[in-house]
Amino acid sequence: MTGRSSAQGETPARAVSSPRLIAWEVTRHCLLKCKHCRASAQPQASAGELTTQEFGATIDNIASFARPIIILTGGEPMLRSDIYEIASYAASKALPVVMSPCGMLVSDKTVAKIKAAGIRRISISIDGATAKSHDEFRGVAGSFDGCLRGIEAARRGGLDFQINTTISRHNVQELGAILELAIELGASVFNPFLLVPTGRGKELADQELSPQQYERTLHWLADQQARKDIRIRVTCAPHYFRILRQRPKAGGESAGQSQPRAAGPQGHSHDMIAGPAPVLPFATGCLGGKSFAFISHRGRVQICGFMDVECGDLRRENYDFRKIWLESKVFNQMRDVDSYHGRCGYCEFRTICGGCRARAYALSGDYQAEEPFCVYQPQRRP
Repeated sequence: MTGRSSAQGETPARAVSSPRLIAWEVTRHCLLKCKHCRASAQPQASAGELTTQEFGATIDNIASFARPIIILTGGEPMLRSDIYEIASYAASKALPVVMSPCGMLVSDKTVAKIKAAGIRRISISIDGATAKSHDEFRGVAGSFDGCLRGIEAARRGGLDFQINTTISRHNVQELGAILELAIELGASVFNPFLLVPTGRGKELADQELSPQQYERTLHWLADQQARKDIRIRVTCAPHYFRILRQRPKAGGESAGQSQPRAAGPQGHSHDMIAGPAPVLPFATGCLGGKSFAFISHRGRVQICGFMDVECGDLRRENYDFRKIWLESKVFNQMRDVDSYHGRCGYCEFRTICGGCRARAYALSGDYQAEEPFCVYQPQRRP
């Protein structure tokens, strides 16, 4: 692949961190028909997808000022014929590369290609503890068994993998069982996502957890945080970090030292929480526009894949991602947490939480609105 660096004009100095994660939707072509799909993925490639050369130009630009992890996602990224070329080129520029396939195309042969391209880890989604519940959510019979076959191929080939799960009313009672399955399969990370009703997910608005269920689920996940058999990483739930910080001391026992439980979070009692907050991951709260960005299959840049508000267009900007990252009005609004509306603008946890901007936008049309699924009432008042 031959990249093409764009011209870099002088950019005013400002206190903006470099991106640490970029999710790159390489295609919307997919084998599945997931009910919650952010991309509303289709059974064929969309017109106007970025070309191999356009990927190269953008990779050159990103590598000129930052070293973020590049997450190759979709749709099904493995349906792009040049996916290994794209991954290899990014890796050659010292960008860590991971990929998010559906699992059904992962085999001994493709695992070898994935590793040769420099892809360090894959994530495979399991949204039910059984074939029945997973396949119903993913929209294709046999997808659960396909995931398991792909995971076994990854294990045989020594390819690191994590399990992602989108949590909704559909599967919240199975969450404990899904976690135990992830451990049994040998996943290095369990990464639950809280449903954001965008894309096809708009049709699942009635599957969104209630604010109270949401809070109980996050408390249950916090109980699992210090497990030694798997790492827990929670996504699209910024007030998880408020919950970790709130956990009080009691008898010197740390928050995650309670015994792991396979049961789901529905019956969790806040009164059972004990111990100081565990060490937080490298970033907290909503990362969108602060340390994370999303690039669509056509080169639109957004704060995340769930908030469909364009922050810049790579083609219009001559593949100058750096310019968009530094100058986008929306990105800069995301970084100014004091400008958020409602409770999120004055909450004492706003710098480590800030609420989900995509969920606020989906439900109110205002991406600076207060998080609609947070039950916490700030002690600080405006």
